[in-house]
Amino acid sequence: MNPAIAAPSGGRVLDLMQQRLERALRQRVRYRYVRPRVLREGEAFRIESPCCSRNVDPAGGVIDIALLVPGTPRASRRQPGRVVQNWRLFARDHANGTWVAQDESDQLDELMDVLCVDAQRIYWP
Repeated sequence: MNPAIAAPSGGRVLDLMQQRLERALRQRVRYRYVRPRVLREGEAFRIESPCCSRNVDPAGGVIDIALLVPGTPRASRRQPGRVVQNWRLFARDHANGTWVAQDESDQLDELMDVLCVDAQRIYWP
């Protein structure tokens, strides 16, 4: 079961966000020759990809890579009167079959940079 996922809303906005995530994933550092998929789960986004390293799935099947979950919108600290959306980035613990929180930010681009670089091989095992 995924961490608390909010009910769907703003379908057009979520469609645009999904396209933005797909574009960002094309710039990742690891396993650039495979095509990850971005799937909507309520207002969250789950990223899955073929297992290139064969570390998780020796047959190279599709595995979960990351989960982006929106938090509660809140007032911006930097811009009074503006509401910002906080996001949490989860990595899949394949051994335990659970999602593990890794990072959090008001800036979705920051989290995508973490995911696409993945220097510690947390997301792309």
